[in-house]
Amino acid sequence: MADRKVLQKNARTMRREPTASERKLWSLLRGGRVAGLKFRRQVPLGAYIADFACFYPKVIVECDGGQHAGSAYDEARDAWFEAQGFKVIRIWNTEVIENPEGVLERILQTLGRGWCSSSHPLCGRAPPSPTRGEGSFKTTQPVPPPPRRPFRASDR
Repeated sequence: MADRKVLQKNARTMRREPTASERKLWSLLRGGRVAGLKFRRQVPLGAYIADFACFYPKVIVECDGGQHAGSAYDEARDAWFEAQGFKVIRIWNTEVIENPEGVLERILQTLGRGWCSSSHPLCGRAPPSPTRGEGSFKTTQPVPPPPRRPFRASDR
């Protein structure tokens, strides 16, 4: 059980301190933006931590740097994930930064077009509208505050 707690602690740390490419890929995957699929990041699975996991359909997206090229550890890890029923997609860090649309297209191709449920060009939902500061509604004059009600003795 202690190993599980260590794995969870490591996953939490990795979520708090993502690499630049993980941060970019998470901004593309989060909130159902790819075909409405729910991805989670830095997910402990067995003895491993998957960078991004979707449980329906079972797919794992790994964001890798050069140190992962030809890694026997990664091959064993992928074999374990695949034995659990997951498809594993490995994407290079540079590809995420330089060609994010291509990365999303590759994920969709791996999943198959049956997952497209939107008219968005990349089969996902459009990014959410901003909550502050970037809206298109702008007033030329400040909006006056609502009128104040006079104080009454019954208000005490």
